[in-house]
Amino acid sequence: MSRLQLKATVRTTKGKNACRKLRAVGQIPAVFYTPEGKTASVQVRESELMRVYNTTGRTAIFDLEIDDNGKTTTCPCLVWDAEYYPTKQRFQHVDFYGVDMNKEVRVRVPLEFVGTPKGVKVGGKMDLYRDQIHIFCKPGDLVQKVVVDINKFDINTGMRIADLPLPQGVRASFDDNYPILFVAAPGGAPEEDTKGGK
Repeated sequence: MSRLQLKATVRTTKGKNACRKLRAVGQIPAVFYTPEGKTASVQVRESELMRVYNTTGRTAIFDLEIDDNGKTTTCPCLVWDAEYYPTKQRFQHVDFYGVDMNKEVRVRVPLEFVGTPKGVKVGGKMDLYRDQIHIFCKPGDLVQKVVVDINKFDINTGMRIADLPLPQGVRASFDDNYPILFVAAPGGAPEEDTKGGK
């Protein structure tokens, strides 16, 4: 499956005034971080950035085509970080992270909970501790979200990160195997030392 492409141009002017002028003509200032740790100041057309970002978000690879005075270099990358206007969802600045397709990357992805726990149906309360996790995988194995079926969880059962169903090639960053969710008894306080739901 072919990846989306985003064209960028090396920018030679820097500073707040230069960036403000770029935005005024529909260009977004950005920094590209190469897999080798080098950086390049670039600019991308805002409309094209939005087209790609609306599909990839921060968890899918696309090809960044960088034009440096007529010489084009293409690198698979992610949107790594972004700054927005305070009052509107428009980019002010973006960081692109170039990836090596043969090396693992660490990416934050959302959790999507599907269903209603059995314990909630009989009056219990589900407490969610996390709605996103960090995963490690090669860029070609990236997922945009992790779907969690929560129908089976009864009173006093829960899930830790080690219990998450992850696709082949994807592993979680455990961080002491922290809890994801817990279904408490009616009127009971959530327990910190949650157990895997089985």
